[in-house]
Amino acid sequence: MAPAVAEFLDYLQGECGLALNTRLAYRRDLVAFGSFLIDAGCRSLRKITPRRIEQFLHSQRDAGKSVASIARNLAAVRTFCRFCVLQRLLEADPSSAIEPPKKWSRLPSTLAHRQVQELLAAPVPEEDGHWLRDRAMLALLYATGMRASELVTTRLADLNFSLGVVRVLGKGGRERIVPVAEAALEWIRGYMDSARPPPAGDAAERLLFLSRTGRPLRREDVFRIVRKYVRRAGLRGRIGPHTLRHCFATQLLTGGADLRSIQEMLGHVDIATTQIYTHVDASRLKAIHKKFHPRA
Repeated sequence: MAPAVAEFLDYLQGECGLALNTRLAYRRDLVAFGSFLIDAGCRSLRKITPRRIEQFLHSQRDAGKSVASIARNLAAVRTFCRFCVLQRLLEADPSSAIEPPKKWSRLPSTLAHRQVQELLAAPVPEEDGHWLRDRAMLALLYATGMRASELVTTRLADLNFSLGVVRVLGKGGRERIVPVAEAALEWIRGYMDSARPPPAGDAAERLLFLSRTGRPLRREDVFRIVRKYVRRAGLRGRIGPHTLRHCFATQLLTGGADLRSIQEMLGHVDIATTQIYTHVDASRLKAIHKKFHPRA
């Protein structure tokens, strides 16, 4: 199975253009699936049956995996099986008849406007040598709703200050144009004019945000930086870069933006992914109704 998995991962990169994090997640899922098959005495691709796949999913549930994780396990196995059929390694897809586990509906966590402002203001020159960079990063995350992986790949050429927009390279290599608030652009100008370090190499020279040594930042660096200022602002809960993305979308919806526009700015392929924010806003309206309506 290992050679087929290696070819499959190359296929995901070269033909499908999937992001590195997605490919790594699929690899972990398939390694777990392969280990399960070996333990079950199944050492040939052609011996994979729907029953074996169901047993694997049940084993993941028994191991305490969440429904969302098990659904991704199945997605990885299903995509791999389809690839094997295309490559004639399998005559038929054994995963085609398996129903995915129903995902629990979890609303995205957001922050109140006051909390967002406290987070954005957390980087200060008295305590942080790179406060201008960090403040510009936080401001851009909130102003555009971009992902951490998109932030670290944003290039200088992607910003258009005269039009007030940024070009974002999202999942699957899909590009989108997102407006940027003037306040965020001001912080970015300040960082570029006085705080951006000399780039270390050609790759770093094109990027907007750099490390203190002038090297490209990683996605993990953005999570670490955001968490630092979450603690500084005294905020509680699991708050990361994606929380600012949720805040961006919720604020747009609350302000009257239509779902199609929000979908385009977030880079969602399916509008059903964007529709979850309607439930977030509905929850807010219900809370207001319950608090202020005399017969609530």
